[in-house]
Amino acid sequence: MPFFKITQIRSAIGLPKKTTGVLKALGLRKRMATVFHPVSPQVAGQIMAIKELVAVSEVEQALTKSEMRANRRPDPGYYIETPASEALDGRI
Repeated sequence: MPFFKITQIRSAIGLPKKTTGVLKALGLRKRMATVFHPVSPQVAGQIMAIKELVAVSEVEQALTKSEMRANRRPDPGYYIETPASEALDGRI
């Protein structure tokens, strides 16, 4: 079942109450927040009402918050090729 991945890109400060209400209905409260909703005409209509504020893509599977956090986590930046004890003993 496909899902809409909706990410709020722009702030809703100074916009009409109707626009902020649509954002709240979709579960978007802050910039760069991401939510997943099943593909339906109702959700598509809500997206069209705020299309200038959000980035939308269609994905096959909705991610949980922990999965999204794991995807954002960078590589450690280093890799241990040999244990430190071998490097200090000169066994390289």
